[in-house]
Amino acid sequence: MKKSTFSIKNIIYLVIIVALIVPQSRKQIQIVLNKGKALFGPSIKATEDAEQISSYNWDLQRLDGETFDFKTTKNKVVLVNLWATWCPPCIAEMPSIQELHDDYRDKIDFVLVSNENKDIISKFLNNNAFTFPVYSAISKSPETFSGRSIPRTFLIDRQGNIIIDETGAANWNSDKVRAKIDELLVL
Repeated sequence: MKKSTFSIKNIIYLVIIVALIVPQSRKQIQIVLNKGKALFGPSIKATEDAEQISSYNWDLQRLDGETFDFKTTKNKVVLVNLWATWCPPCIAEMPSIQELHDDYRDKIDFVLVSNENKDIISKFLNNNAFTFPVYSAISKSPETFSGRSIPRTFLIDRQGNIIIDETGAANWNSDKVRAKIDELLVL
C-alpha cells in the first residue's frame, strides 16, 4: 500500500489557491502575474497594414475639470490608454507608461482615459506618483476605441494610422516602442 504524502510542491499549490480565493490577496497576485506579461513590448503593425482611426470626435475632461477636445491630437503622435484603478493588468503596465511619459511628454500626446470617479483616480495617481494626464469621457468614444477589455492601448501616427492596438498589459517603455515612436516623430 502506498502512503499519501504532501510534497512541498503540493503545499505551494495549496497556498497559491488559497491566496487567490482570499479577496485581500487576489488583486496583488494578479498584479504580480500581469507584471510578468508586461515585461514584453506590444506588437507593432507595419504602417501599410495599419487601420485608420475612425474619428477624432471625442470630448474628454481632465481630472481638474478642464475639457479636452481629442481633435487637438490630429496630426500628432498619440498614445491612448483605456484603463481602471481596479484592473490588475492596468496597474501592472502603469509604471512603464509613466517612464515613457517622463521621456516623451513634450513629443507625443498621452491620453489615458478611465470612467471611474475622479477622486478614486486622483488618489490612485497620487499614491503611485503617476504624473501622466488622465481624462474622463464626456462624449461617446470613437468606434476605434470601443471594446470591453482593458487595458487597451493604441499608438496612433500623425496620419491617424493605428500602429499599435494592444489589449492587456505590455511594456510601453520597451526599446521596440521607443524606436517606433522615434521613427514616427521624424516622419
